[in-house]
Amino acid sequence: MNMRQLFDIQKQLDETILKNHELYNKDLAPAKILALEVELGELANETRCFKFWSKKASSPKNVILEEYVDCLHFLLSIGLDEGFDDAQFHMKENPRDLVQQFQEIFRKSTNFYQTLREEDYVDLFEGFLSLGRKLGFTWEDIEAGYLLKNQINHQRQAEGY
Repeated sequence: MNMRQLFDIQKQLDETILKNHELYNKDLAPAKILALEVELGELANETRCFKFWSKKASSPKNVILEEYVDCLHFLLSIGLDEGFDDAQFHMKENPRDLVQQFQEIFRKSTNFYQTLREEDYVDLFEGFLSLGRKLGFTWEDIEAGYLLKNQINHQRQAEGY
């Protein structure tokens, strides 16, 4: 897993967004953490893991991966802003089901927002990586999905998104 490469790529996108939207010297942490949580909700919605009242299947894997890497963009961006881009992460096995895993990540997100400590960021990120594994993604899937969505995000910025 080459996290350094992803942080470097994310830094380029973040710099483009800062320039395009004149956001220099603004504290974006609250907005980025909320954006992460919104994207996590969108991801949960696509998996349909909590929709016990419905028999409809989850979205296709590529749709779920796109939502997953949307979250990853914000996690990386938050890490850059807080200076945690040299942190070490591990993909751990987790016995929780998907509903429990999502709830755990939301809890970790809230905890991180309250502390803004590196150890809480690593805990959040590792929970997110565990979710990726539980969703059936390999690191190669995640990396490829991230790179594709990053290109789309750059294109959107160029088009005035």
